[in-house]
Order: sequence, then structure tokens, then C-alpha cells
Amino acid sequence: MDTIASLFSFITTPVSWVIVQFHSVYGAIFGPDTGWAWGLSIVSLVILIRICLIPLFVKQIKATRAMQTLQPEMKKIQERYKNDRQRQSEEMMKLYKETGTNPLSSCLPILAQSPFFFALYHVLNGIASGDTVGVINDRLLESAQKAHIFGAPLAAKFTDSADKVEALNSSLTDVRVVTAIMIVLMSLSQFYTQRQLMTKNVDTTVKTPFMQQQKMLMYVFPVIFAVFGINFPVGVLVYWLTTNVWTMGQQMYVIHNNPTPGSKAQAAYLERLTKHVTHHGKTRNRRERAIVKAIVAKGRDRNDHERKFINGLNKAGFAAQADGMVIKGESAVAAQSEDGTPTTGAAAKRQQPKRQSKSQRQTGPAKAAGEPTSLTKSDEPEDAKPAAPAKKDNAKSTGSTRSKAQSGQRKGPQRPKSPSKK
Repeated sequence: MDTIASLFSFITTPVSWVIVQFHSVYGAIFGPDTGWAWGLSIVSLVILIRICLIPLFVKQIKATRAMQTLQPEMKKIQERYKNDRQRQSEEMMKLYKETGTNPLSSCLPILAQSPFFFALYHVLNGIASGDTVGVINDRLLESAQKAHIFGAPLAAKFTDSADKVEALNSSLTDVRVVTAIMIVLMSLSQFYTQRQLMTKNVDTTVKTPFMQQQKMLMYVFPVIFAVFGINFPVGVLVYWLTTNVWTMGQQMYVIHNNPTPGSKAQAAYLERLTKHVTHHGKTRNRRERAIVKAIVAKGRDRNDHERKFINGLNKAGFAAQADGMVIKGESAVAAQSEDGTPTTGAAAKRQQPKRQSKSQRQTGPAKAAGEPTSLTKSDEPEDAKPAAPAKKDNAKSTGSTRSKAQSGQRKGPQRPKSPSKK
């Protein structure tokens, strides 16, 4: 333990100073020697640390999703170079470099939180052994030793002997009951956090070894917490239980508002988004517009949930635009259809030409030229009728009428001319 304490001594003093500052605030409310004052000081320390780690948590989410996207390519590399481990490692590193991903990014929050965890452990262990640590002086040390959380001293452990627990003004039964309950809650919160990640926020269309590893961790981590938890002081259990609850709530927020593409959480989110857009006629904020923009940009590469979302908008008379906006009615220009092709409206249909009748098709060219559209009985040449004896002048006019009528007739064999009488 001395080796660990020396490694993290650079952070021990700041951690003890933060605890003392919070204790001075809560001590004025609940009393300086109460478990509420010291317990809430530890909880506040956790919240402060986790707020500072939010940027790393965002990086962890991006790294995890990037690794999920790369799983099919990684599997191909493993199968291609299964007999050459060195070449396999080289190709993996090349893939990480080309895509800008880092497998260790998903562990950043845990790694960044570890120094604070060991520093707090060292501070509480010093309280249990009666040693001053950091800025905790003799007066604060005595106050911390008097503090009890539900009857268990702040520095007591599940494995402590009865004599040691009695020295802290408590009973072994109280310590073991409180620590056992906290260990169970700590393990359950860890299990639920991992389970909701696997059941709601994982792309179910891709089956990779990464998913199998995550499922294994879902059962391994709670067991690790249960085994090592019996050696943690009550104050450290408060710290770890608080950080697990924070992680669980933080992950629930991310799953609810920014789910992984292709997951069940995305299907539920897009269903809620469809209802909101069809009711209000627009997206609510920049985040929703970014999600709609990403879906539109995918085109034909959309998954089933995203295609269902686009179809739901189209059926309701809306269309998602390339900038993430949603437009209703005839003004929905350049909307994306189900297969990713642009349309001219939310419910645009292909316009079919009007079917023409036979006579219209035959006389179409004549209309364009300004000629008579058809030949009726009155327009037929007189020589086509049973002609009566006519004068010479009438014959000339008949011939001119016949020539005009012939110009409007369709091509093809013509009826034989009947002989006219002079």
C-alpha cells in the first residue's frame, strides 16, 4: 500500500483539500462530526471529478462507436492473416491510423479516474489507521473517525476484526451489513450499466467478437467489484457506488438522446422524433437537426430504422432536407426519398402524359402545321361522293378543294378517285 500511496501522492493533497472544503460546507448544515457531512463530501467529490471527465466520456463514446464500425474490417484482417500474427498486428495498426481510432480511448474515463480513486483510498485508510494525510490534520482526523454512515464508521471495512471496529465506536454486525448492502448495490449498478449498453445501444446488425467481449465484461465486472469490495473502506464504497450511479445515469441520457445507429435505442429515438416532427412540423434543436442531416446524407446506406423514419415523414407529408431541416407540403424541395434519391415534394409522384385518342394521334401533326384536324363528311372532296352533273367552273373549284383535302389526309393508300363529269 505504501508503494501505491507514493505513486499517487501528487494527487492525495488536492483530493484531501477538496474533501475538507466540502466538509466545511456540509458540516455547517448537518454538524462537523456526522456521517452526512463526510459522506456528502465524498459524493460531491465524485460529482466534481465526473463533471471534469465529461470531455473524456464524449471521446469514449466516439471511440466505442468507431470500434464497432471497424469490427467487420478487423474480422476480415484476422481471417486473412490468421497464420501471421505480426502481419495481422501491422494491418490492425494501419487500419487504426487510417480511420483515426484508438482502442484505448474507450478506457480513458476509468484510467483518468484511477488516481483520484487511489488517493481517496489512501486518505480513508489513513483515517482508519489514525494517520494524518494531506491537509487533514488531527482535529479533522478525529472528526472523521467519529463519522458513521448508517452505523458503520467511514474508515471501516468488511474484513476488519471486531476489536478494530469497536475502536471506531461501532459493531461488527453494523459494518458488515452496511458494507454488504453497498457492495451488492455497487455490483448491480455496474451490471445494469453494462447490460443496457449491450441490449439497447449496440448495432444488432453486426455480429463481431467485440460484442462477445462486452457480454463477458457484463458479468466479469460485477464479480470483480464484489471480490475487491470487501477490502474497501465504507468511504471508498460510497465513492465507487456514487460513480457507478453517475455512469449509469449518464449512459441512460446518451442512449435516450444520442443512440448508436442500428440499435434498438435508435429505433425508439427515431419513433419519438417522428411523432414530434409530425406534430410540431419542425425539429427542436441543433442536435436533432444534426441527426436528421446525417440520416439524409447516408442515402441508400441507411439502416432499417432510418428508412422507416424517412418513410414515416413522407407519409405524414413532410420531407427531411440535406441541412437537417424538415419541410412540409409542396415546399419540400430536394427531399430525400426512401432510396436516397431527391424528389420535388413530400409526396411527389411521377407525372404520366395524358393518353390521346386515335384520331388525336393521327391528326397531331396537322394541328401543329395549322391544317384541318380531320375530315368530316362536309369536308370530303365532292368527287368522292356520287357526283351530279356539274359545270366546268364547279369542277375547277372541286379540284382545288380536293387538293386541299388531300394535304390533310394521312399517308398510305388512298381511295380511288371517282371519275368526274365535265
